[in-house]
Amino acid sequence: MRAKGITSDEDLRIFSACLKRCESFGIETVPLPCPETEYLGPGREPTNFTESLDNSEFSAILDEREKNVREIFCKRGLPLFILGVDSSPSCGVGMTYYSERKIPGRGAFLSRFSEVPAVDVKEFADYRIYLAAPLFSQAEQEFNLKVAEILRRSYFEVFIPQEHGDDGEERADDRMRIIFERNLSALDHSDIVVAVIDGADADSGTAWEMGYAYAKGKRVISLRTDFRSFGDGELVNLMLEESSDVALHPKDLPFIIMPSLNLNDRP
Repeated sequence: MRAKGITSDEDLRIFSACLKRCESFGIETVPLPCPETEYLGPGREPTNFTESLDNSEFSAILDEREKNVREIFCKRGLPLFILGVDSSPSCGVGMTYYSERKIPGRGAFLSRFSEVPAVDVKEFADYRIYLAAPLFSQAEQEFNLKVAEILRRSYFEVFIPQEHGDDGEERADDRMRIIFERNLSALDHSDIVVAVIDGADADSGTAWEMGYAYAKGKRVISLRTDFRSFGDGELVNLMLEESSDVALHPKDLPFIIMPSLNLNDRP
């Protein structure tokens, strides 16, 4: 339970998206105890660790709750990850309010479980990916499926136009507008665009999708496995590179999209 007055509508959307992602991929969720609520009460004011929690009473609560959680670990095994809320004095993931200024590191409670990966809810909530890529040959389509599988193994929801009727047969059937609107809707509902930009120059449709996503404020990841350079200091195109993060191998994508958690190492 969070401190009074700090949960916004956007926070509620993020928490809901995290739960939906877990439900979509069959990831069971187990709520952790909230030491701050136990110590300060459900209607507590926002605070930091040094100001309100740096004392023996709160430390004793942390000891007891850690014991409870480790009992769960013993019965069920280590969890895939722990979801936390960045900046929280207890459950911060990358940044924590230990004092009035945030510092890097986990909160007081999550720091006790360093053996378990921790992910911020805002990072985990962005999981719907639109895969923008050329799809005009068997080789291109097979590569796209390989990329999608790597992402899906890390619990990302992936939309690939070729899996939704964007192929030579459909385009020959005078359904161009339907394909365009379907792909555009998928772009609008995506959180992240992963774009394959191999070749002497990027595919024009892929470049359009990248520009559209960037203009909409979406995160764009470029995948460039082609070792040819476009020019001095450019892998493919300055405008595409500067509007995206660049990955050089499909297996690097989960690291780049969600740096704090690499689920590909899990069985």
